[in-house]
Amino acid sequence: MELAKTIKSVRSWVNVARSKGKKIGFVPTMGALHIGHISLIEAARKNTDFVVVSIFVNPTQFGPGEDFEKYPRPLDTDLEICKKAGADVVFAPSAKEMYPMKNLTWVNVEKLTAPLCGRCRPGHFRGVATVCTKFFNIVAPDIAFFGQKDAQQVAVVKKMAADLNMSLEIVVCPTVREKNGLAISSRNRYLTAQEKKDAASIYKSLRKCEQMVKEGIRETEPIIAQMRKILSPVSAIEYISIVDAQTLETIDKIAGTAIAAVAVKIGSTRLIDNILIDVLAG
Repeated sequence: MELAKTIKSVRSWVNVARSKGKKIGFVPTMGALHIGHISLIEAARKNTDFVVVSIFVNPTQFGPGEDFEKYPRPLDTDLEICKKAGADVVFAPSAKEMYPMKNLTWVNVEKLTAPLCGRCRPGHFRGVATVCTKFFNIVAPDIAFFGQKDAQQVAVVKKMAADLNMSLEIVVCPTVREKNGLAISSRNRYLTAQEKKDAASIYKSLRKCEQMVKEGIRETEPIIAQMRKILSPVSAIEYISIVDAQTLETIDKIAGTAIAAVAVKIGSTRLIDNILIDVLAG
């Protein structure tokens, strides 16, 4: 496995692989890797011939007062994880390498970035879309792999790639969970033992939504009310939303494919999760 810290070097490794007819897979991460990231790298290994993993804590997607400075950066451990999972190259640039001058060009995806996390994190998805565009231009992957846990990010990146005619496929992999249902996240390491127990309520609330839909309930208001009952005793709720899976617009009644999405704070840690819901239209 190779470590590339510059754009020139990662492009060089990719160009050599492509000259040999290899299909390029790309897994963008902010490091602090866990089994969720490993599942993405393994999916890339299975479906492509040459796997590039980026490790970059992107400053432009963090807002004032968020955890950019304290975000974990265990690079040596991450490199070992990437090697064992089957990465061919890890691209770990500095902020200066990615943003050598004051950035004047930004990628904005409208509408999809307004609801859910967009309401609480203004500018976040502009940073995500811009850095993903930069990575896609640098690495030029055939397939990029993302996790379903970040459903809004996935929707934004897929729309961006389609609208800008980017020559790559976006593959979405299932959310990986701990035994209690908590979605695996780099931020889980901020939680105390008790907070981890409390955080299990997030998935419990999503399962309640799933159960009510299976029982034939389609109106979202009573479903959200029951989810709130589960979450409110142990967390500060940022949002509980049921949205159309394509537009991310809030819906009053579930028909077709929807996303039930939650964002809460357990202690001082912000956590998100979601599930897909499929019902027959009508």
